[in-house]
Amino acid sequence: MKIILPGSARDVIVSHSLAARPLEACGLIAGSVEGDAKRVAKIYVLRNLDESRIHFTVDQREQLAAVKDMRAMGLVPLGNFHSHPDTPARPSEEDVRLSFDPRASYLILSLAGPEPVLKSFHVEREAGLVEEEPIEIEAG
Repeated sequence: MKIILPGSARDVIVSHSLAARPLEACGLIAGSVEGDAKRVAKIYVLRNLDESRIHFTVDQREQLAAVKDMRAMGLVPLGNFHSHPDTPARPSEEDVRLSFDPRASYLILSLAGPEPVLKSFHVEREAGLVEEEPIEIEAG
């Protein structure tokens, strides 16, 4: 599946992740499924309850409020994002172990280099499958 991400949504992920640095940042992505593409319409920034630089736990109250907002707006949950402050944009062993929904896209923003690097992954934990998904950044 391809991810279609407005530039403004990418900017939200990057700014939230930079603000949380050196800790991991996290959040949800929502939008619509259009054929073989997921079109992101809204980013929900959430608090990392773990306050850790190597893992995250989302605030369940914030997550529930985000899902309620998605439903009210006619959006569907598409997946989540989190940052890797010090490591590349690829799922860690823990990321794969905690990837429970094979329909979700898992976006990872690396802040390890001079420029942020955003990648998306399709993970089927039970099958041991981790595939990178293409991201198309749109103006806006």
